[in-house]
Amino acid sequence: MDKISPCLWFDGQAEEAANFYTSLFPNSRIMSVNRSPADNPSGRKGSVLTVDFTLDGRHFIALNGGDDFKFNEAVSMSIDCEDQAEIDRYWDALIADGGEPSVCGWLKDRFGVSWQVVPRQLNEMIESSDLDAAERATKAMLQMTKIDVAKLEEAYRGEPVLSR
Repeated sequence: MDKISPCLWFDGQAEEAANFYTSLFPNSRIMSVNRSPADNPSGRKGSVLTVDFTLDGRHFIALNGGDDFKFNEAVSMSIDCEDQAEIDRYWDALIADGGEPSVCGWLKDRFGVSWQVVPRQLNEMIESSDLDAAERATKAMLQMTKIDVAKLEEAYRGEPVLSR
């Protein structure tokens, strides 16, 4: 187990969310579903209190804490994608069933958790020693909802970006 693990606060959806997330990412699984030993402000005795799970080998805790707190964009999960196909797969799965697209590769899933679905190439482009190319890639990214790798690469190279 990791020394530090994110704990995600849900309003009764901890097990559903953990099952959903572990179905999306390789090397992921539910480690335990822990039931409340007593009535508490967020549930009855015997209800799911926490779920310990791993996403791509990293430990997370999902907590059914009630409706006191909501997720917001101040904390997000970032997915480092190899290519456009991987971006499309994660993007489509995470916005399905009530998720919401945002800007610059960000979205909220149906549970309200914010995600950044970004290609590995983006960091390479914006960290480039070619500052003009980095600026073009950054400006292109700022105009996108879901990241389009081909358009980023065209902008980076200074080619006119054609509408698709």
